[in-house]
Amino acid sequence: MSMQNSNSSAAPSWPLLTGVSVVGVYAHFLLHAESQIAVLGLAVGAILLLIAFSRFGWTARVATSAATYPKLLGAGAVAAVVLVAAVSYEMHFALLMLTTVLLYSTVCLGLNIQFGYSGVVNFAGAAFFGIGSYTAAVLASHSPLPHLLIVALAGLVAALLGSLLILPVLRTRGHYAALITIAFGILFKTFLEVNDALGGPQGLKIPGMEILGWKFNDNIAIGDHELSFYLNYLVLSLALCAVTFVLVRRLERSWMGLSMDVVRLDETAAATFGVDIARWKITAFTLGNGLAGMAGAIYGMMTGFVAPNNFTFGDSLILVSIVILGGIGNPWGILPAAAIVLILPEKLQFIQEYRFLLYALLVILILLFRPDGLLPRKIRNYFPGDAGR
Repeated sequence: MSMQNSNSSAAPSWPLLTGVSVVGVYAHFLLHAESQIAVLGLAVGAILLLIAFSRFGWTARVATSAATYPKLLGAGAVAAVVLVAAVSYEMHFALLMLTTVLLYSTVCLGLNIQFGYSGVVNFAGAAFFGIGSYTAAVLASHSPLPHLLIVALAGLVAALLGSLLILPVLRTRGHYAALITIAFGILFKTFLEVNDALGGPQGLKIPGMEILGWKFNDNIAIGDHELSFYLNYLVLSLALCAVTFVLVRRLERSWMGLSMDVVRLDETAAATFGVDIARWKITAFTLGNGLAGMAGAIYGMMTGFVAPNNFTFGDSLILVSIVILGGIGNPWGILPAAAIVLILPEKLQFIQEYRFLLYALLVILILLFRPDGLLPRKIRNYFPGDAGR
Protein backbone atom coordinates (compact mmCIF):
# COMPACT_ATOMS: atom_id res chain seq x y z
CA MET A 1 0.00 0.00 0.00
CA SER A 2 2.80 2.38 0.87
CA MET A 3 4.45 1.68 -2.47
CA GLN A 4 1.27 2.55 -4.36
CA ASN A 5 0.86 5.74 -2.33
CA SER A 6 4.42 6.77 -3.06
CA ASN A 7 3.88 6.12 -6.77
CA SER A 8 0.73 8.20 -6.77
CA SER A 9 2.42 11.11 -5.00
CA ALA A 10 5.48 10.93 -7.27
CA ALA A 11 3.41 10.82 -10.45
CA PRO A 12 0.35 13.10 -10.38
CA SER A 13 -2.51 12.44 -12.75
CA TRP A 14 -2.72 15.92 -14.27
CA PRO A 15 0.01 15.32 -16.92
CA LEU A 16 -1.94 12.32 -18.18
CA LEU A 17 -5.26 14.18 -18.23
CA THR A 18 -3.62 17.11 -20.00
CA GLY A 19 -2.04 14.83 -22.59
CA VAL A 20 -5.31 13.01 -23.34
CA SER A 21 -7.13 16.36 -23.62
CA VAL A 22 -4.53 17.73 -26.04
CA VAL A 23 -4.74 14.61 -28.22
CA GLY A 24 -8.55 14.75 -28.21
CA VAL A 25 -8.62 18.43 -29.21
CA TYR A 26 -6.02 17.80 -31.90
CA ALA A 27 -8.05 14.89 -33.31
CA HIS A 28 -11.13 17.11 -33.42
CA PHE A 29 -9.39 19.84 -35.41
CA LEU A 30 -7.73 17.30 -37.72
CA LEU A 31 -11.02 15.58 -38.56
CA HIS A 32 -12.76 18.91 -39.17
CA ALA A 33 -9.96 20.53 -41.19
CA GLU A 34 -11.13 21.20 -44.74
CA SER A 35 -8.13 22.71 -46.54
CA GLN A 36 -4.97 20.71 -47.12
CA ILE A 37 -2.89 23.67 -45.94
CA ALA A 38 -4.63 23.50 -42.56
CA VAL A 39 -4.05 19.75 -42.35
CA LEU A 40 -0.38 20.17 -43.26
CA GLY A 41 -0.08 22.90 -40.65
CA LEU A 42 -1.61 20.63 -38.01
CA ALA A 43 0.81 17.83 -38.94
CA VAL A 44 3.86 20.11 -38.75
CA GLY A 45 2.55 21.62 -35.52
CA ALA A 46 2.18 18.18 -33.96
CA ILE A 47 5.78 17.30 -34.83
CA LEU A 48 7.08 20.57 -33.38
CA LEU A 49 5.02 20.12 -30.22
CA LEU A 50 6.36 16.59 -29.73
CA ILE A 51 9.93 17.85 -30.12
CA ALA A 52 9.30 20.66 -27.63
CA PHE A 53 7.58 18.35 -25.15
CA SER A 54 10.45 15.87 -25.35
CA ARG A 55 13.04 18.61 -24.92
CA PHE A 56 11.44 19.92 -21.73
CA GLY A 57 10.68 16.48 -20.32
CA TRP A 58 6.89 16.76 -20.58
CA THR A 59 6.50 13.54 -22.57
CA ALA A 60 8.37 11.68 -19.81
CA ARG A 61 5.95 13.10 -17.24
CA VAL A 62 2.97 11.98 -19.28
CA ALA A 63 4.50 8.51 -19.72
CA THR A 64 5.16 8.20 -15.99
CA SER A 65 1.64 9.34 -15.15
CA ALA A 66 0.19 6.91 -17.70
CA ALA A 67 2.19 4.03 -16.20
CA THR A 68 0.92 4.93 -12.73
CA TYR A 69 -2.73 5.30 -13.79
CA PRO A 70 -3.34 2.81 -16.65
CA LYS A 71 -7.09 2.62 -15.97
CA LEU A 72 -7.35 6.40 -16.07
CA LEU A 73 -5.53 6.39 -19.41
CA GLY A 74 -7.97 3.85 -20.84
CA ALA A 75 -10.99 5.77 -19.56
CA GLY A 76 -9.54 9.00 -20.92
CA ALA A 77 -9.01 7.49 -24.37
CA VAL A 78 -12.62 6.24 -24.49
CA ALA A 79 -13.90 9.62 -23.29
CA ALA A 80 -11.85 11.42 -25.95
CA VAL A 81 -13.30 9.24 -28.72
CA VAL A 82 -16.85 9.74 -27.41
CA LEU A 83 -16.44 13.53 -27.17
CA VAL A 84 -14.97 13.83 -30.66
CA ALA A 85 -17.84 11.70 -31.99
CA ALA A 86 -20.41 13.79 -30.12
CA VAL A 87 -19.07 17.00 -31.64
CA SER A 88 -19.05 15.39 -35.11
CA TYR A 89 -22.53 13.85 -34.89
CA GLU A 90 -23.62 15.19 -38.30
CA MET A 91 -20.34 14.71 -40.20
CA HIS A 92 -20.41 11.42 -42.09
CA PHE A 93 -16.78 11.51 -43.20
CA ALA A 94 -15.36 12.32 -39.77
CA LEU A 95 -17.35 9.54 -38.12
CA LEU A 96 -16.45 7.09 -40.91
CA MET A 97 -12.75 7.83 -40.42
CA LEU A 98 -13.01 7.56 -36.64
CA THR A 99 -14.82 4.22 -36.90
CA THR A 100 -12.25 2.94 -39.39
CA VAL A 101 -9.46 3.91 -37.00
CA LEU A 102 -11.14 1.89 -34.22
CA LEU A 103 -11.62 -1.18 -36.44
CA TYR A 104 -8.04 -1.05 -37.73
CA SER A 105 -6.87 -0.62 -34.14
CA THR A 106 -8.70 -3.84 -33.24
CA VAL A 107 -6.94 -5.69 -36.06
CA CYS A 108 -3.57 -4.27 -35.01
CA LEU A 109 -4.14 -5.29 -31.40
CA GLY A 110 -4.50 -8.82 -32.73
CA LEU A 111 -1.31 -8.40 -34.77
CA ASN A 112 0.40 -7.17 -31.61
CA ILE A 113 -0.38 -10.50 -29.96
CA GLN A 114 1.32 -12.21 -32.89
CA PHE A 115 4.28 -9.89 -33.49
CA GLY A 116 4.89 -8.53 -30.02
CA TYR A 117 3.99 -11.38 -27.67
CA SER A 118 4.78 -14.66 -29.44
CA GLY A 119 7.04 -13.46 -32.25
CA VAL A 120 4.86 -14.88 -35.04
CA VAL A 121 5.23 -12.93 -38.29
CA ASN A 122 1.99 -12.16 -40.13
CA PHE A 123 1.91 -10.07 -43.31
CA ALA A 124 -1.58 -11.27 -44.23
CA GLY A 125 -3.58 -9.13 -41.80
CA ALA A 126 -5.70 -7.66 -44.60
CA ALA A 127 -6.53 -11.16 -45.84
CA PHE A 128 -8.01 -12.20 -42.49
CA PHE A 129 -9.79 -8.83 -42.33
CA GLY A 130 -11.25 -9.70 -45.74
CA ILE A 131 -12.19 -13.21 -44.65
CA GLY A 132 -14.35 -11.65 -41.95
CA SER A 133 -15.94 -9.24 -44.43
CA TYR A 134 -16.75 -11.91 -47.01
CA THR A 135 -18.05 -14.30 -44.36
CA ALA A 136 -20.40 -11.56 -43.15
CA ALA A 137 -21.47 -10.83 -46.73
CA VAL A 138 -22.40 -14.44 -47.43
CA LEU A 139 -24.12 -15.12 -44.10
CA ALA A 140 -25.99 -11.81 -43.90
CA SER A 141 -27.28 -12.19 -47.47
CA HIS A 142 -28.25 -15.87 -47.39
CA SER A 143 -29.16 -16.72 -43.79
CA PRO A 144 -31.52 -15.42 -41.09
CA LEU A 145 -28.79 -15.47 -38.42
CA PRO A 146 -28.61 -12.49 -36.03
CA HIS A 147 -25.95 -10.07 -37.19
CA LEU A 148 -24.03 -10.10 -33.91
CA LEU A 149 -23.76 -13.88 -34.27
CA ILE A 150 -22.54 -13.36 -37.83
CA VAL A 151 -19.77 -11.10 -36.53
CA ALA A 152 -18.72 -13.82 -34.08
CA LEU A 153 -18.86 -16.49 -36.81
CA ALA A 154 -16.76 -14.29 -39.09
CA GLY A 155 -14.10 -14.17 -36.40
CA LEU A 156 -14.34 -17.94 -35.97
CA VAL A 157 -13.88 -18.59 -39.71
CA ALA A 158 -10.85 -16.29 -39.83
CA ALA A 159 -9.39 -18.01 -36.76
CA LEU A 160 -9.91 -21.49 -38.26
CA LEU A 161 -8.26 -20.55 -41.55
CA GLY A 162 -5.45 -18.95 -39.59
CA SER A 163 -4.93 -22.16 -37.63
CA LEU A 164 -4.35 -23.92 -40.98
CA LEU A 165 -1.90 -21.29 -42.21
CA ILE A 166 0.15 -21.49 -39.01
CA LEU A 167 1.10 -25.11 -39.79
CA PRO A 168 3.57 -24.26 -42.59
CA VAL A 169 4.63 -21.12 -40.70
CA LEU A 170 5.73 -23.28 -37.76
CA ARG A 171 8.06 -25.22 -40.06
CA THR A 172 9.98 -22.08 -41.03
CA ARG A 173 11.53 -19.06 -39.34
CA GLY A 174 12.32 -15.45 -40.09
CA HIS A 175 11.96 -14.27 -43.68
CA TYR A 176 10.62 -17.62 -44.89
CA ALA A 177 7.73 -17.47 -42.42
CA ALA A 178 6.98 -13.92 -43.57
CA LEU A 179 6.97 -15.06 -47.22
CA ILE A 180 4.39 -17.75 -46.42
CA THR A 181 1.97 -15.17 -44.98
CA ILE A 182 2.61 -12.82 -47.92
CA ALA A 183 1.86 -15.65 -50.34
CA PHE A 184 -1.36 -16.45 -48.48
CA GLY A 185 -2.52 -12.85 -48.78
CA ILE A 186 -1.84 -12.81 -52.52
CA LEU A 187 -3.56 -16.17 -53.02
CA PHE A 188 -6.59 -14.96 -51.06
CA LYS A 189 -7.00 -11.90 -53.29
CA THR A 190 -6.53 -14.00 -56.44
CA PHE A 191 -9.08 -16.54 -55.21
CA LEU A 192 -11.65 -13.79 -54.72
CA GLU A 193 -11.03 -12.36 -58.19
CA VAL A 194 -11.58 -15.68 -60.01
CA ASN A 195 -14.48 -16.89 -57.85
CA ASP A 196 -17.75 -15.83 -59.47
CA ALA A 197 -19.77 -17.12 -56.51
CA LEU A 198 -18.14 -14.40 -54.39
CA GLY A 199 -18.69 -11.67 -56.96
CA GLY A 200 -15.34 -11.92 -58.70
CA PRO A 201 -13.46 -8.62 -59.16
CA GLN A 202 -16.71 -6.67 -58.69
CA GLY A 203 -17.20 -7.93 -55.13
CA LEU A 204 -20.36 -8.37 -53.09
CA LYS A 205 -22.96 -6.16 -51.46
CA ILE A 206 -23.55 -6.61 -47.73
CA PRO A 207 -26.75 -5.75 -45.83
CA GLY A 208 -26.27 -3.21 -43.09
CA MET A 209 -26.01 -4.24 -39.45
CA GLU A 210 -29.28 -4.80 -37.61
CA ILE A 211 -29.58 -5.59 -33.90
CA LEU A 212 -33.00 -6.23 -32.30
CA GLY A 213 -34.74 -4.35 -35.11
CA TRP A 214 -32.38 -1.36 -34.89
CA LYS A 215 -31.04 -0.71 -38.40
CA PHE A 216 -27.55 0.71 -38.26
CA ASN A 217 -27.71 2.18 -41.79
CA ASP A 218 -30.57 4.54 -40.91
CA ASN A 219 -29.80 8.02 -39.64
CA ILE A 220 -30.73 8.70 -36.02
CA ALA A 221 -33.45 11.33 -35.54
CA ILE A 222 -33.47 13.14 -32.19
CA GLY A 223 -35.93 16.01 -32.18
CA ASP A 224 -34.97 18.43 -34.94
CA HIS A 225 -31.49 16.93 -35.25
CA GLU A 226 -30.50 14.07 -37.51
CA LEU A 227 -27.41 12.17 -36.42
CA SER A 228 -25.21 10.29 -38.85
CA PHE A 229 -25.82 6.54 -39.05
CA TYR A 230 -22.06 6.05 -38.67
CA LEU A 231 -22.58 6.75 -34.96
CA ASN A 232 -24.17 3.30 -34.70
CA TYR A 233 -21.09 1.63 -36.12
CA LEU A 234 -18.78 3.85 -34.08
CA VAL A 235 -20.37 2.74 -30.81
CA LEU A 236 -20.14 -0.92 -31.82
CA SER A 237 -16.54 -0.53 -33.03
CA LEU A 238 -15.57 1.30 -29.85
CA ALA A 239 -17.04 -1.51 -27.76
CA LEU A 240 -15.15 -4.16 -29.77
CA CYS A 241 -11.89 -2.19 -29.59
CA ALA A 242 -12.25 -1.61 -25.83
CA VAL A 243 -13.00 -5.27 -25.11
CA THR A 244 -10.07 -6.31 -27.31
CA PHE A 245 -7.76 -3.89 -25.53
CA VAL A 246 -8.76 -5.24 -22.11
CA LEU A 247 -8.27 -8.79 -23.38
CA VAL A 248 -4.80 -7.97 -24.70
CA ARG A 249 -3.78 -6.27 -21.46
CA ARG A 250 -5.06 -9.21 -19.40
CA LEU A 251 -3.20 -11.60 -21.66
CA GLU A 252 -0.02 -9.54 -21.41
CA ARG A 253 0.09 -9.76 -17.63
CA SER A 254 -0.98 -13.40 -17.37
CA TRP A 255 1.05 -16.60 -17.34
CA MET A 256 -0.06 -17.10 -20.94
CA GLY A 257 1.53 -13.82 -21.94
CA LEU A 258 4.67 -14.72 -20.04
CA SER A 259 4.86 -18.04 -21.90
CA MET A 260 4.48 -16.23 -25.23
CA ASP A 261 7.21 -13.80 -24.23
CA VAL A 262 9.59 -16.67 -23.53
CA VAL A 263 8.83 -18.17 -26.95
CA ARG A 264 9.45 -14.82 -28.65
CA LEU A 265 12.72 -14.09 -26.85
CA ASP A 266 14.42 -17.49 -27.13
CA GLU A 267 12.76 -20.59 -28.56
CA THR A 268 15.70 -22.79 -27.56
CA ALA A 269 15.49 -21.70 -23.93
CA ALA A 270 11.70 -22.05 -24.00
CA ALA A 271 11.96 -25.64 -25.25
CA THR A 272 14.62 -26.38 -22.63
CA PHE A 273 12.26 -25.34 -19.84
CA GLY A 274 9.38 -27.36 -21.27
CA VAL A 275 7.38 -24.54 -22.88
CA ASP A 276 5.26 -25.82 -25.77
CA ILE A 277 6.41 -23.47 -28.55
CA ALA A 278 3.89 -24.64 -31.16
CA ARG A 279 0.99 -24.34 -28.72
CA TRP A 280 1.61 -20.68 -27.91
CA LYS A 281 2.33 -19.68 -31.49
CA ILE A 282 -0.89 -21.33 -32.64
CA THR A 283 -2.80 -19.63 -29.80
CA ALA A 284 -1.44 -16.19 -30.67
CA PHE A 285 -1.96 -16.60 -34.41
CA THR A 286 -5.50 -17.94 -34.03
CA LEU A 287 -6.58 -15.29 -31.53
CA GLY A 288 -5.14 -12.42 -33.56
CA ASN A 289 -6.78 -13.56 -36.79
CA GLY A 290 -10.12 -14.07 -35.04
CA LEU A 291 -10.07 -10.43 -33.90
CA ALA A 292 -9.26 -9.34 -37.46
CA GLY A 293 -12.21 -11.35 -38.77
CA MET A 294 -14.70 -9.74 -36.39
CA ALA A 295 -13.44 -6.25 -37.23
CA GLY A 296 -13.68 -7.09 -40.93
CA ALA A 297 -17.31 -8.20 -40.56
CA ILE A 298 -18.30 -4.87 -38.97
CA TYR A 299 -16.31 -2.94 -41.58
CA GLY A 300 -18.04 -4.77 -44.42
CA MET A 301 -21.52 -4.12 -43.03
CA MET A 302 -20.64 -0.47 -42.49
CA THR A 303 -19.41 0.11 -46.05
CA GLY A 304 -22.11 -2.12 -47.56
CA PHE A 305 -19.72 -3.52 -50.14
CA VAL A 306 -16.56 -5.66 -50.29
CA ALA A 307 -14.22 -6.33 -53.20
CA PRO A 308 -10.83 -8.02 -53.61
CA ASN A 309 -9.06 -4.68 -54.02
CA ASN A 310 -9.99 -3.79 -50.43
CA PHE A 311 -7.73 -6.53 -49.08
CA THR A 312 -4.41 -6.29 -50.90
CA PHE A 313 -0.85 -6.72 -49.67
CA GLY A 314 -0.68 -2.93 -49.55
CA ASP A 315 -3.45 -2.94 -46.95
CA SER A 316 -1.51 -5.52 -44.94
CA LEU A 317 1.47 -3.17 -45.11
CA ILE A 318 -0.70 -0.41 -43.64
CA LEU A 319 -1.57 -2.66 -40.68
CA VAL A 320 2.08 -3.58 -40.12
CA SER A 321 3.01 0.12 -40.32
CA ILE A 322 0.54 0.90 -37.54
CA VAL A 323 1.95 -1.86 -35.32
CA ILE A 324 5.56 -0.76 -35.86
CA LEU A 325 4.76 2.94 -35.48
CA GLY A 326 2.86 2.37 -32.25
CA GLY A 327 5.54 0.10 -30.82
CA ILE A 328 5.66 -3.66 -31.28
CA GLY A 329 4.10 -5.32 -28.25
CA ASN A 330 2.70 -2.04 -26.89
CA PRO A 331 -1.12 -1.87 -27.11
CA TRP A 332 -1.16 1.76 -25.91
CA GLY A 333 0.48 3.00 -29.10
CA ILE A 334 -1.97 1.37 -31.52
CA LEU A 335 -4.79 3.96 -31.48
CA PRO A 336 -2.64 7.10 -32.05
CA ALA A 337 -0.58 5.26 -34.68
CA ALA A 338 -3.74 4.16 -36.51
CA ALA A 339 -5.06 7.73 -36.46
CA ILE A 340 -1.82 9.05 -37.97
CA VAL A 341 -1.52 6.39 -40.67
CA LEU A 342 -5.18 6.46 -41.74
CA ILE A 343 -6.37 10.05 -41.33
CA LEU A 344 -3.43 12.08 -42.66
CA PRO A 345 -3.34 10.46 -46.14
CA GLU A 346 -7.11 10.94 -46.47
CA LYS A 347 -6.80 14.60 -45.57
CA LEU A 348 -3.68 15.25 -47.66
CA GLN A 349 -4.93 14.17 -51.07
CA PHE A 350 -1.70 15.05 -52.86
CA ILE A 351 0.09 12.14 -51.13
CA GLN A 352 -2.63 9.56 -51.91
CA GLU A 353 -0.77 8.20 -54.93
CA TYR A 354 2.40 7.76 -52.89
CA ARG A 355 0.91 6.54 -49.63
CA PHE A 356 2.26 2.99 -49.88
CA LEU A 357 5.72 4.35 -50.66
CA LEU A 358 5.42 6.63 -47.64
CA TYR A 359 4.30 3.73 -45.44
CA ALA A 360 7.34 1.72 -46.55
CA LEU A 361 9.67 4.67 -45.87
CA LEU A 362 7.99 5.22 -42.51
CA VAL A 363 8.59 1.59 -41.52
CA ILE A 364 12.24 1.82 -42.61
CA LEU A 365 12.83 5.05 -40.68
CA ILE A 366 11.15 3.70 -37.56
CA LEU A 367 13.21 0.50 -37.70
CA LEU A 368 16.41 2.52 -38.18
CA PHE A 369 15.94 5.25 -35.59
CA ARG A 370 13.20 3.94 -33.26
CA PRO A 371 13.30 0.13 -33.59
CA ASP A 372 10.91 -0.26 -30.65
CA GLY A 373 8.39 2.19 -32.14
CA LEU A 374 7.35 5.68 -31.07
CA LEU A 375 5.84 4.27 -27.87
CA PRO A 376 8.09 1.31 -27.02
CA ARG A 377 6.95 -1.51 -24.79
CA LYS A 378 8.44 -1.40 -21.32
CA ILE A 379 9.67 -4.34 -19.29
CA ARG A 380 6.87 -5.69 -17.14
CA ASN A 381 7.01 -6.36 -13.44
CA TYR A 382 4.99 -9.39 -12.34
CA PHE A 383 5.42 -8.74 -8.63
CA PRO A 384 2.60 -7.27 -6.50
CA GLY A 385 2.63 -3.56 -5.86
CA ASP A 386 3.76 -2.65 -9.36
CA ALA A 387 1.88 0.34 -10.63
CA GLY A 388 3.62 0.57 -13.95
CA ARG A 389 3.51 -1.52 -17.01
